[in-house]
Amino acid sequence: MKAYTLDEVQDKLIGKIGTPERDIFEYELQMDLIGKAIKETRKERNLTQEELGKLIGVQKAQISRLESNASNATMDTLLRVFTALKAKVKLQVELPNLNIIIGE
Repeated sequence: MKAYTLDEVQDKLIGKIGTPERDIFEYELQMDLIGKAIKETRKERNLTQEELGKLIGVQKAQISRLESNASNATMDTLLRVFTALKAKVKLQVELPNLNIIIGE
């Protein structure tokens, strides 16, 4: 029986790094992790979804959707949530001849 490395299995099941399939998978995974982090941090701050929603001006349902998966949230909404949760935000954009870091 042949053994496979984790990288080989990921390449086979998800797609090789740099392919559209792999990029979509990585993006969805990151958005899911952001949603889970928001939920955990909200709970640590002893806030309900409704209270967090009021702090940033959205309905409880939007906070619930955000915590499930942040992929449909706007950057503005995410930044307002992070601000309300007193999170440090660092945004890094890398272009071929330019590297921008915001919020260190």
